[in-house]
Amino acid sequence: MPAQSKGLHHMNIRKRIHKKHEKYPHPDKFKRNYDKLMYAVAIICPLITLPQLLKIWVYQDATGVSALSWLGFSIISVLWMYYGILHKEKPLIVMNIAFATMQLLTAIGAIRY
Repeated sequence: MPAQSKGLHHMNIRKRIHKKHEKYPHPDKFKRNYDKLMYAVAIICPLITLPQLLKIWVYQDATGVSALSWLGFSIISVLWMYYGILHKEKPLIVMNIAFATMQLLTAIGAIRY
């Protein structure tokens, strides 16, 4: 592997794994239902940030909110979103686009108020 970087090696392994992916929707009922659950989680999870966001932007009160922490969370979400794009994982992409947006708005509100 001297000619390849670790990143390219990972891509080659991923390509080989990708060719052996399981069917979607999966024939096994448990896995098929778990796939549906993960899509629901991808939509519901970002909504957990909504009360914090409303407190900041509607009531203009950012007491006890760390802008640095929320900025860090949004950066992490962007990295996870990119990971989802690289591996074509729709639940990760959807969830982290929503998470990054809401977390960035929370960080901006915490700085502003």
